[in-house]
Amino acid sequence: MDMAWQMMQLLLLALVTAAGSAQPRSVQARTDLLNVCMNAKYHKTQPSPEDELYGQKKNACCMTNTSQELHKDTSRLYNFNWDHCGKMEPACKRHFIQDTGLYECSPNLGPWIWQVNQSWRKERILNVPLCKEDCERWWEDCRTSYTCKSNWHKGWNWTSGINECLAWALCHTFEPYFPTPAALCEGLWSHSFKMWFDSAQGNPNEEVAKFYAAAMNAGAPSHGTGAVDIGS
Repeated sequence: MDMAWQMMQLLLLALVTAAGSAQPRSVQARTDLLNVCMNAKYHKTQPSPEDELYGQKKNACCMTNTSQELHKDTSRLYNFNWDHCGKMEPACKRHFIQDTGLYECSPNLGPWIWQVNQSWRKERILNVPLCKEDCERWWEDCRTSYTCKSNWHKGWNWTSGINECLAWALCHTFEPYFPTPAALCEGLWSHSFKMWFDSAQGNPNEEVAKFYAAAMNAGAPSHGTGAVDIGS
């Protein structure tokens, strides 16, 4: 992709502000947007090396044991059960593990961290752009798995201690709840992610994040652009 065109697109997209109750980090808190951990349940206060952590060992916002918990069917981190409508296909589950690993461990999400007032966290990510190709692969790999909800952030029955479907919420394959790849990537976690970038045109990744971080520190609106590749 031509860098001048890429930068122009980022400047235009940076003018769009996110809606909702979340608020962006203050200017004072944006001093290092590409080396920061959000204020959430299991995040470190600042990134540091984790020698046994795959993919982020040089600099991570999660401890190694946090990453290990993410790979379990029902993790002690949030008591969240991927298999709430029967056994999730391994190819599908792999995407959820990668997605959660990005949320818990990446130190490069600063441009998309927003303040919230929730009992279990004070910050969240909003509209982190994911590669279109990754969203499409995630959707394809999960089409034959089952769920009962289109937004997994809320609306569960937690009386047993783990997430269970409400009595009236029927289990279906993913497609009725997520009819498109964008519906899955964007709706699953209350717009934590946004399908935006086509990696077939080349992936700017960290360069885009750096550019946007610089724009934010210069006073641009606090709403991130530029795609993150969560891997395959």
